[in-house]
Amino acid sequence: MTDNIAFKDVKGLKELISSGEITPAELVDVFAERIDRYNGISKAFITPTPEDAKKQAADLSRDDLSASPFAGIPYASKDLFDVKGVLTSAGSKVFHDRVASSDAFAISKLRNAHAISLGKTNLHEFAYGATGENEVYGTCVNAYDTTRLAGGSSSGSAAAVAFGLVPAALGTDTGGSVRAPAALNGLVGLKPTIGRVPTTGVVPYCWTLDHVGLMTRTIEDCADLLGIVAGYDSSDSASVNRPVEDYTSALGQDIAGLRVGIPRNFYYDRADDEILAELERVKEFLASAGAVLVPVTFPDMEHSRTVSLTVQMPEALSAHSAYVQERGELYGTDFRAGLALGQCILAEHYVKAKRFVEVYRQETNKLFDEVDVILTPATPEIAQKLGTVKVTRNGVSEAIGNAITRYTTFFNMTGHPALTMPCGMHSEGLPIGLQLVGRYFDERTILQTAYAIERSGRFSIPLPRLAV
Repeated sequence: MTDNIAFKDVKGLKELISSGEITPAELVDVFAERIDRYNGISKAFITPTPEDAKKQAADLSRDDLSASPFAGIPYASKDLFDVKGVLTSAGSKVFHDRVASSDAFAISKLRNAHAISLGKTNLHEFAYGATGENEVYGTCVNAYDTTRLAGGSSSGSAAAVAFGLVPAALGTDTGGSVRAPAALNGLVGLKPTIGRVPTTGVVPYCWTLDHVGLMTRTIEDCADLLGIVAGYDSSDSASVNRPVEDYTSALGQDIAGLRVGIPRNFYYDRADDEILAELERVKEFLASAGAVLVPVTFPDMEHSRTVSLTVQMPEALSAHSAYVQERGELYGTDFRAGLALGQCILAEHYVKAKRFVEVYRQETNKLFDEVDVILTPATPEIAQKLGTVKVTRNGVSEAIGNAITRYTTFFNMTGHPALTMPCGMHSEGLPIGLQLVGRYFDERTILQTAYAIERSGRFSIPLPRLAV
């Protein structure tokens, strides 16, 4: 019975609450029991907060429960988000004593919407890495195959939703850290336009590229969640002061005439054949629904990975300079090596990389004169085995973290909104995902397109079959 509740989407859980079949406090109990049951396997949570969640649930009035689509619903947040009174570890020993004195912007918005925080999730230390490996708190595993990676860096948020420990979670996305693990675990992952959701109260990794991201089971839940956490905060220099739209109103609208960009270069290269086959099915569906497929050419991607890292590492070093001096011995091997790399990057290299980023933004923005959305695979590979270091495809060997985020990283540099969602299952029993990219602040069109794909029923995937 608890499995039936735990794998419901937020809309389904709200219906149970509204009908009186379950109370928010009972819902918290269901998910708290599952955390006890599965956290040892999944490694999803660093700090579960069931007692605080029960108090929040008990304090909700009937009016509170009608305040938002997430009122009375438990959720989790990557342990970079400050939640008042709770440890923000950032997945590291360095922050072993960093208890938040206030909520992050997104957490505050969810608190005001009467959603219930159920705890803080695991991650690659300080969000440095796409595999989700963590030598302090353990490495999150994939719900579809626990011998495989959940992906990262928002590994715990993906595992928490995929294992049925919460119906939705917040993460951060600097190079695909929400979208890639969502795709590998059969979830919806959204990176909104840069500045759409303020990063206030979120431990920074790279100010230029950091985005707050969302993970849910369905497109409608994603639209509802975005409507809650989006907004403006003058204390965040990247935040943009523009109205928050009604993202659910576009769901179900006809996509006939929608112009869907299909990249000629880079985005269908060196990918698993089964992933490419699923994307062909998606293209066929979109065309049958009246969408128009339009070939588009992206700017030269030869140096894009280097550009991203050249921006990331000096900014990460800047963010951590004081901690390195005071607590340097507490950093993990992986992130310490990254910070050392940041010390080797010259100012002229950083400035050149930032100029590349601006060119990427301008050239990619021009593509949306021709199309309304762009379709790519979410990842070129399915979830790989724990401990995998490199993956080889078409004779080219690539670090596993680079492979996981090869199709997502670019859109952190351009800042365009991008969403991943499941579109099929691989013969190895693992989810396959697609990615939709849109104009700046046009999350509505991405969600509209994604909803049409989801609602068609042609691309639904089974729930994971958990061993215990």
